[in-house]
Amino acid sequence: MPTPSMEDYIEQIYMLIENKGYARVSDIAEALSVHPSSVTKMVQKLDKDDYLIYEKYRGLVLTPKGNKVGKRLVYRHELLEQFLRVIGVKEEHIYEDVEGIEHHLSWDSIDRIGDLVQFFDEEKDRVEDLRTIQNRSE
Repeated sequence: MPTPSMEDYIEQIYMLIENKGYARVSDIAEALSVHPSSVTKMVQKLDKDDYLIYEKYRGLVLTPKGNKVGKRLVYRHELLEQFLRVIGVKEEHIYEDVEGIEHHLSWDSIDRIGDLVQFFDEEKDRVEDLRTIQNRSE
């Protein structure tokens, strides 16, 4: 697994706080498959950059800036999962594919993918038409 980016940390911290009400260094390390010392270094950097407030042995909380970024990163991840499902990617490939592409797309691209997902959501027949095209090409 590649080294997690700053965005990976913020996204994971946001999700832990949303799901458990808190995020500990050990929880983040486990979720990202990294050593707790790596998490501590990144958390200190995120604290310095005003994404969160970290007090050693007391845990951490996201600042409004960190919360906003975390929410947007989770949205991006979920949107890309939705998009890959719409276009017919097999479920067993979705998580790994999203992890591989999410950091390489501009927010403009993410917004356009959101438009496309919305287009397919508005009319379920559109998804069926796409499936028909896919089946013909296999």
